[in-house]
Amino acid sequence: MLKRLRIKFIAVIMSIVTVLFIVIFGLVLHLTKQNIQRESVQMMRGMAFRPPAAAPMNKPDNMPENIRLPFFTVNISEDGELTAFGGDYFDLTDKDMLRRLVDAVNERSKETGVLSEYDLRYMKNDNGRMKTIVFADISSEKAMINGLIRNSVIIGLIGYVIFFLISLILAKWVTKPVEKTWNEQKQFIADASHELKTPLTVIMTNAEMLSDKSYSEKDRDGFTKNILSTSKRMRGLVESLLELARLDNNRAQIKLDEVDLSKLVNDSMLPFEPLFYENDMELSADIDNDIKVRGNKDKLRQVVNILLDNALKYSDPADKVTVALKRHSSECILSVSGLGTPLSKEDCENIFKRFYRVDQARNDGQSYGLGLSIADSIIREHNGKIWAESENGYNTFYVSLTL
Repeated sequence: MLKRLRIKFIAVIMSIVTVLFIVIFGLVLHLTKQNIQRESVQMMRGMAFRPPAAAPMNKPDNMPENIRLPFFTVNISEDGELTAFGGDYFDLTDKDMLRRLVDAVNERSKETGVLSEYDLRYMKNDNGRMKTIVFADISSEKAMINGLIRNSVIIGLIGYVIFFLISLILAKWVTKPVEKTWNEQKQFIADASHELKTPLTVIMTNAEMLSDKSYSEKDRDGFTKNILSTSKRMRGLVESLLELARLDNNRAQIKLDEVDLSKLVNDSMLPFEPLFYENDMELSADIDNDIKVRGNKDKLRQVVNILLDNALKYSDPADKVTVALKRHSSECILSVSGLGTPLSKEDCENIFKRFYRVDQARNDGQSYGLGLSIADSIIREHNGKIWAESENGYNTFYVSLTL
């Protein structure tokens, strides 16, 4: 998929470059050609409307200085006699050639045109008693235009190669986030399948044993309890996956109200105090009063519960877990800190990924590594930030929210 995406990106870029090159070089070629033709016609008009005696000796006043086109003039008298004069570039003694040129011009109705078979541009002027035709050589114009086309093609090919190489680099850079998301999605599907496979295997095994009549009633009751407990765990996993999917898709916009975060954190700690006490752990608080934020009360309470549950599971027994909430300028920072297995720098970065668990040995089967990922999604939904730090054996999780 990523390869096809890169190919499509490169194809789009090169199509745009192709269109731009055609438009730019086409305009340059067209404008250059028009400018040369206009200057040539101006020169010829100056020659056609000057007295015959002055034409060969003097340059017309309106003749552009940058034009050096070879030209000659043919005067046609009333009796059809041809008189030609001009530079040494042309052989004006060949009357047959002059007659063919005059006849070719007379066949055309336009005042100005091109005799492509002779590489000449003409301009007719009829003053009544005498007709005048000015001819200008356009071979240099054609050579200039051909040279411009050749240079444009060369420049275009070089630019095409350069843009192609740039598009290769850009395609890789642009699709890098997509590649990361794609790999994370594949990993997520693999992890979810693995997590679902285990409880399903337990349920199927106990169901098969439950259907076996050789087991006693007591054993059969045990199989039923195993199926029920595993089903509850599986339901918790599915609910967590649905919660992550909802947060990722952002289908439902959360309602933001003013929330007394100080009171919310204190209230959230109350149900956890007996649990910490049962594990010979102390739960202490250092919370500033009257800290208020805009957010969803239920979602923020869910984040606090996730952090406290995480501290309960992974902090060392007979130690203290500290919950702090402090003001810092225009934001507040909630922290939950406890002594536990030190987190490496890599762990601190990956711990919010789905199904990521640092200590597999201490996994009690009730955790799927989704809690911190859900907390991360909720905090990002509140335009906040959540991160982890580890120092001197203490692992601390921080949440930053705007006051």
